[in-house]
Amino acid sequence: MKRWLVICILFGSSLGLVLYGVKASDRGFFMPAELGGVKIVIDPGHGGLDGGASSGEVVERDITLKIAHELKKQLEKKGSTVVMTRLKEGDALAEHAPGEEFGTVRERKLADLKLREQIALDEEPDMFISVHVNAIPESKWRGSQVFYHPEGHPDGELLAKSIQSSFQENLKNTDREALAIKGVYLLKKVPTPAVLVETGFISNDEERSLLTDSTYQKKVATAIMDGIINFHQSAEK
Repeated sequence: MKRWLVICILFGSSLGLVLYGVKASDRGFFMPAELGGVKIVIDPGHGGLDGGASSGEVVERDITLKIAHELKKQLEKKGSTVVMTRLKEGDALAEHAPGEEFGTVRERKLADLKLREQIALDEEPDMFISVHVNAIPESKWRGSQVFYHPEGHPDGELLAKSIQSSFQENLKNTDREALAIKGVYLLKKVPTPAVLVETGFISNDEERSLLTDSTYQKKVATAIMDGIINFHQSAEK
């Protein structure tokens, strides 16, 4: 009887160790997703006729879309629900209201902006991330910077600072701080923590080369994601 008892105990212990080893190899079995239950709207800047900044054949709308898709993929792996204002090279109107017609490009751009705002209102996300690329006449400037609206959601500043800090730590391409800016309509109107992420300068030769590289685009997306996670975890405390 004692012999069978010992055998059962040893078998149970061995089975437990095996199961633990199998489960431990999958960290998600033990730990909840870091962004589980969090909805995020990603807004790839520009699109369609509105290409945004450009340098030769390099156009902002294409870079922002690629980074946004990579960010979406990474956020979903962390458990987030992600909605994008546009998924293709066209503007938001081309996807959500293809039948709309406008007399001027200006009218279309305004309607497109309003549509992106409406998407954010309808989806009621926990965060709004607008992805852009910078450009100025002087080619010496480079580096990422995150902006928030001083009259927008009060946590917009905290989100911006968290992503900016992540850029400093992960990309090491800037010593800038997150900055308040009043000229960005969506950052003020979206009733959730909202930021505009300038991922770098395509007017800088070296940074333009990086921003068009898929490996670097993944690094940018990861830096944004890490900032989002840090912000979310801080807000939960």
